[in-house]
Amino acid sequence: MSASRFAGARVVVTGGAGFIGSHLVEALVAAGARVRVLDDFSSGRRENLREAGDVDVVAGDVGDARLLDRVLDGVEVVMHLATRCLRLSLSDPEDVHRVNSHGTLQVLLAARRRRVRRVVYVSSSEVYGSAVRVPMAEDHPLEPTTIYGATKLAGELYAQAATRSYGLETIVVRPFNTYGPRAYFEGVYGEVIPRFTVRLLNGRRPVIFGDGLQTRDFTYVSDTVRGILAAATVPVAHGQVVNIARGEEVTILRLAELLAKAIDPGRAPEFREERPADVRRHWADVSRARAELGFTARIGIEEGLARYLAWFCATYPNPAACLRDEMVRNW
Repeated sequence: MSASRFAGARVVVTGGAGFIGSHLVEALVAAGARVRVLDDFSSGRRENLREAGDVDVVAGDVGDARLLDRVLDGVEVVMHLATRCLRLSLSDPEDVHRVNSHGTLQVLLAARRRRVRRVVYVSSSEVYGSAVRVPMAEDHPLEPTTIYGATKLAGELYAQAATRSYGLETIVVRPFNTYGPRAYFEGVYGEVIPRFTVRLLNGRRPVIFGDGLQTRDFTYVSDTVRGILAAATVPVAHGQVVNIARGEEVTILRLAELLAKAIDPGRAPEFREERPADVRRHWADVSRARAELGFTARIGIEEGLARYLAWFCATYPNPAACLRDEMVRNW
């Protein structure tokens, strides 16, 4: 995919101040796009955009139709990443529905009104639920285990219906377990790699819920971003769905062992009761992304963890300060 395709293009990134969104914004700006970010800053951070360059940042909610009409005016491409996270759906499912389902519908309707050329809907591997066969191709059964997964699936269906009903160009991407610089360790948005890292750097044992044999397809953030950009430029986008992943199955136990080896050799994990609705197995079939987007993830788990640890240690020279977050301290 040629970066020149974005030169001069007017692009909106919803959730663009978040972890993945901010990396996507940087890539778009580097490719010459004129980028506008819409973020409510419930989890996104303005400092995530510090190095992005000239970006128009709008604070607001994706459920606000009037605001969307203004933000999407004159825009060619919308990359929709705004979301509420999985763990929040266990405690506040109504807000997760409001943002993830209703908010996605509002973005699609506004894109139609403003004659946006294409909407890239960034879904989640959580729409699959636990694998019933592996690797998981895009036609794998969709059986989400959480309200979060269900709301992301609703967004997919809305995107596909907007294509069929209105002729709006949409494409759905399903990232698998993205990690890397700026990934959250705090609060309900905290992810397993950052939390393991904080605990190990503080001489604590990483906490594994269940037996640790549950698997994920960890994908480094720069690879996820390349996949999203490829989806934005593929010639035909008629509601099709594409996995964006490394295509490598890694157990949570192996993840803990790799991080311990790099940070505190011999530090064994602590096992606790499994969490509700946790998926057992995720491993992506990436053949469609390779064939239709020309996309292949480049960074394996060991290289990716090394890159992440180098960034984390440079960014947080006092890891003890990270333990102030209750969920990191206790999980």
